Amino acid sequence: MDETKQVKLLETMMEFDRGDPMRIQHFLKVWGFARQIGKMEELDERTQEILETAAIVHDIGIKVCLEKYGNCTGKHQEEEGPALAEKMLTELGYDAELISRVSFLVGHHHTYTNVKGIDYQILLEADFLVNSYEGQKKSETIEAFCRNVFRTPSGIRLLSLQSGLKLGE
Repeated sequence: MDETKQVKLLETMMEFDRGDPMRIQHFLKVWGFARQIGKMEELDERTQEILETAAIVHDIGIKVCLEKYGNCTGKHQEEEGPALAEKMLTELGYDAELISRVSFLVGHHHTYTNVKGIDYQILLEADFLVNSYEGQKKSETIEAFCRNVFRTPSGIRLLSLQSGLKLGE
């Protein structure tokens, strides 16, 4: 993984979300959880790079959604985000194959069915780990989401540790 390129992407996303510390904090936390789960699951280097890149840009569509629709529903984010991610990643010199997969992940990060690929699975889990805390989700919601969406042993472990609930045990 090209760490210099990743540092530039992080800075570019922070510039994109300038003045919105909640959004910046959110994507940094999702990236941190995605990175941790990916390392715990021992992803190959390329899949880890795709995962971490997608985690950084996963909510890139929110600003446009708020301007265009007055809300940022998951569906709108999935519609608006991929083109913005593609543009940013192209400008930063990422390769076409990575851009294509990251675009797919950005366009599906609120879709919890037909999950294909460990990068997709981990992105969903990392985003929920952050959203469950930021949204102060109830135990029942966390347990149901864990049961219905989480699949990686590492994601389940981190959710259990964070929530204090006995999940997947």
